[in-house]
Amino acid sequence: MAENPDCIIVGGGPAGMVAGLLLARCGVKVVVLEKHGDFLRDFRGDTIHPSTLELLDQLGLMGEFEKIPYSKVFGASIPDRRGHDVRVVDLAGLKHPYPFIAMAPQWDFLSLLARAGEQEENFELRMNCEVTDVVIESGQVVGVQYRSETGEGQLRALLTIAADGRWSTVRRQAGLSLREYRVPVDVWWFRIKGSMQASNTLLPVFSPDRVFVLIPRGNYVQTAMLLKKGDDTKLRRQGIEEFRRQVVK
Repeated sequence: MAENPDCIIVGGGPAGMVAGLLLARCGVKVVVLEKHGDFLRDFRGDTIHPSTLELLDQLGLMGEFEKIPYSKVFGASIPDRRGHDVRVVDLAGLKHPYPFIAMAPQWDFLSLLARAGEQEENFELRMNCEVTDVVIESGQVVGVQYRSETGEGQLRALLTIAADGRWSTVRRQAGLSLREYRVPVDVWWFRIKGSMQASNTLLPVFSPDRVFVLIPRGNYVQTAMLLKKGDDTKLRRQGIEEFRRQVVK
């Protein structure tokens, strides 16, 4: 591909990879720049909703997706005062070709998208390529500065898409304003060995001072612990052993 593509996409996560694939299939020459050397990052982009599954089907990728080991979540339940699970969400009732949420490892999902991109002559993925700044001329972003294994360089394009996440370098360097929405909670993610009895259901669990959401993932349980705003800093200061003691208690 020519050194100056039509479009640069910064960030090889689900949003960046799908955007790159769609544009490439429309004849747009795309380069996706991903700062990491692999996709091995847990609990990111691994919740694939019915609308995304339908998109994969429309892209002709559902057959490849079915080869990925994933679990299906059909609903959510909440325990009542007697300890019985009450079904509050039932995705199986949707009039949809994929009435469930697929829980698939992010690295497998992104590898699938990368392989699909390799089949397109207008698509190029560059790993270990970290964008450090944007190139601005006459008040317009015309490209990016990057750092790779071979050194520093510059890449120009008609369009630059910032898909580099919450702490976006492109957004910051381009001076784009960020609209923030305050929320009263933070979330810690971790995994617990073992399987759930309700293997296709999201299940909240309550304790006097903690709320957990359990997500079945086959041979382990992906767990979200909801924290009051500010508790994250306190728990980090206490250390992991104190955290474990409190959770076990």
